[in-house]
Amino acid sequence: MVGREHLFISDVHIGAFSPIKEEELARNLLTLIDYAIEHEALLYVLGDLFDYWMEFPKQNYIPNIGKEVLDKFEEYNRSVAKALFITGNHDNWTFGHFEDRGFDVERNYRVIELEGLKVLLMHGDGQFGKRDDFIRPFYHKVLRHPTFTKIFQKVFSPTLGLSFMKIFSNVTRKRNYRNPVPLNNHAESILNAKEIDLVLCGHDHIPRMETFSGGRYINSGPFFSDGTLVRYKNGAFELVKWHIETQEFVPFLSNSIEA
Repeated sequence: MVGREHLFISDVHIGAFSPIKEEELARNLLTLIDYAIEHEALLYVLGDLFDYWMEFPKQNYIPNIGKEVLDKFEEYNRSVAKALFITGNHDNWTFGHFEDRGFDVERNYRVIELEGLKVLLMHGDGQFGKRDDFIRPFYHKVLRHPTFTKIFQKVFSPTLGLSFMKIFSNVTRKRNYRNPVPLNNHAESILNAKEIDLVLCGHDHIPRMETFSGGRYINSGPFFSDGTLVRYKNGAFELVKWHIETQEFVPFLSNSIEA
């Protein structure tokens, strides 16, 4: 939409931190969503909103984390537009709750068009091969498979199952991050192989903007630590930081990418 503001966030990891950090993180995100409601900006969540998430439908169990944030997102989803939620490797076990909250849920990737640019939105935890689909690593295929989920939820109670997930999340959140090379190579291969102008994702917790021969790549970085996000307004993408005290966006990098 011409003239409309778009906000892209990733890697909030609600549920991973101390109570004080969780409160601060929630406050930052709540004020950002309030901004989006007031300005009717379009919101995109590029995965790992939660650090661990698994719904147990048969037990009617929903994880007891991030309720205030989900309530605010639901207010946004009902009053402004459906926020796109691309599930990440930490919050992919959702079985309808996010849709019930009004999200537009995408479990793989989404291509959108902004003023003539084709933008690939994804979390970043996978491979983009010769086929047109988004190919996640093998262990993600196993973990996301309905048979695995059915067995897991039959063997473990929600309390025990979520405890195991939290341990798993703590390990995977720290492993292989702060290394930009794999995702840089991944984005460059996508841009060379497909009719995509810009790749936008998160996952490795390194905010940055890169330009390759086939197109451009932006990583929104981790909202939980850097408070960064990607903002699209007036025909340009910017990597910015949400400043809660002034309710403004502060440039995180000096450069921007024009549409």
